[in-house]
Amino acid sequence: MAGAAALRRSARRISRHLVAAPAFSRSALQQPKCLLSSQASPEHGARGAVSGSELALYPPERVRNFSIIAHVDHGKSTLADRLLELTGTIHKGHGQPQYLDKLQVERERGITVKAQTATMFYRHVTASQDSDMPKYLLNLIDTPGHVDFSYEIDQPTADPDNVKDQLKRLFDIDPSEALLTSAKTGKGLEQVLPAVIERIPSPPGKCDAPVRMLLLDSYYDEYKGVICHVAIVDGALRKGDKIASAATGRAYEVLDVGIMHPELTPTGVLYTGQVGYVISGMRSTKEARIGDTLHQAKSTVEPLPGFKPAKHMVFSGLYPADGSDFEALSHAIEKLTCNDASVSVTKETSNALGMGFRCGFLGLLHMDVFHQRLEQEYGAQVISTIPTVPYIFEYGDGSKVQVKNPAALASNPGKRVAACWEPTVIATIIIPSEYVGPVIMLCSERRGEQLEYTFIDAQRALLKYRLPLKEIIVDFYNELKGITSGYATFDYEDSEYQQSDLVKLDILLNGQPVDAMTTIVHNQKAQRVGKELVEKLKKFIERQMFEITIQAAIGSKVIARETLSAMRKNVLAKCYGGDITRKKKLLEKQKEGKKRMKRVGSVDIPQEAFHELLKVSNSK
Repeated sequence: MAGAAALRRSARRISRHLVAAPAFSRSALQQPKCLLSSQASPEHGARGAVSGSELALYPPERVRNFSIIAHVDHGKSTLADRLLELTGTIHKGHGQPQYLDKLQVERERGITVKAQTATMFYRHVTASQDSDMPKYLLNLIDTPGHVDFSYEIDQPTADPDNVKDQLKRLFDIDPSEALLTSAKTGKGLEQVLPAVIERIPSPPGKCDAPVRMLLLDSYYDEYKGVICHVAIVDGALRKGDKIASAATGRAYEVLDVGIMHPELTPTGVLYTGQVGYVISGMRSTKEARIGDTLHQAKSTVEPLPGFKPAKHMVFSGLYPADGSDFEALSHAIEKLTCNDASVSVTKETSNALGMGFRCGFLGLLHMDVFHQRLEQEYGAQVISTIPTVPYIFEYGDGSKVQVKNPAALASNPGKRVAACWEPTVIATIIIPSEYVGPVIMLCSERRGEQLEYTFIDAQRALLKYRLPLKEIIVDFYNELKGITSGYATFDYEDSEYQQSDLVKLDILLNGQPVDAMTTIVHNQKAQRVGKELVEKLKKFIERQMFEITIQAAIGSKVIARETLSAMRKNVLAKCYGGDITRKKKLLEKQKEGKKRMKRVGSVDIPQEAFHELLKVSNSK
């Protein structure tokens, strides 16, 4: 999802805007004086071949690169479908809806997880031009969406005038430039591509310079290896060229090059300003770093700005539900990370869960999708530990350590913690005005700092808060949707670390810490969180033949406790009458046996207990 902050940045960079809005009447805008060729020519037909000589007919001034950026449920992938149909890139009614969404999780949840690109050929003909005018080459990027797809916006009750006023106030977009279109109903679609050509500048670049390209995305193909999506900034790329990575310094030979039309279509060459794919013999997507600059080998070029390595902000342990399935889980994670190099994976061992993995993710949705793909695509049954974020702890001797796994934070009495820092985010929340009070209260409970509070119009308010990342990684979004009847929109971007009063909270069963349940919490919430954790565990752990003590502790101080009574066998069932001494001996023998079992017996923690612990809120 591109939220308010991302849209503001886009508004600063682009002087004129193309806005895809819900289905509205076009009477408010003047009809464009252009004709639309909805059929592709034979040489550029759907799934047709495109040669390198044909691509040479499209210099940068006849190339337009654009993306579809929108907030919640604005039909980005559906709009991409309509544009592909209008240009003849795909046939209408053939293939699946949301053509560019390939993954099962994308289709089930109605979200775009991976950005997809497609090349289209379009003849822009005005009333004063000859119908034989050359076509334009349009490169479309369908950007990832968000988790909220709970309501439709193409409704007869839509208010276009109010929406245009909001665009003016928030992003300084001229209302007269907004295109009223709907991919769902098809209204206004004929205005979109002419506006792309007329309003979006052609890509800059030097056609006669050494090749330099931006790596947009990559994925692993079982037969072809790593396939990189690139944008040619300078020069031309041809099959057989030698290229190198500015980030890693490794050199490769171009084995295949072409465009996505919309599937891989070999052309043998890509020219300045064009977007396509490159196969160069990379063995892992870890070599293909998104944002990297690929350039002509053995030449020195200035790397393109903006490249940043992946920054993992959410960490979680993954363990097989059945310990004997570790190798199967390892194989599934290895295969999945071939297509998602942004996940960090390290092996770890838990006393409670056995061998598993500590995985780092870019964010919440990234983690959720990764888990779902493991189960759907590889049939892996996993137990996930409580998600955590990277903390920084400073000790009295001045040393600092970054903690990604709370269990790894040693409770050393001789090493005093002097200060702690936790990552924060800047959250933007848009809500109907009647829900302002409950949302402010929710953000305050989550230790939020209010940065902005404005009214977009008489019906909607915009709130901006600085929130600890830890406070939103489990149930914040669901609670926000609950108290606003599903009308809230939520977006966030990473911010800096802030100092905080943090403590390590251990869960103990019969005095033994369960490392997979260790977490780091704010000191003020520790007792409340510990109490809730032990209460949930008591509900889900089955009774044993011995008593089980469940405790939450900070260091050596127990802050919450529950006791699960033992199952008792009636050892006196066969003692009818007789001396009471015999009965006492049997009861004492049973008591001693239970003590031994408590010392050496293991407590089985069911998978459901871990799932329930994920739902524990740090604010209740």
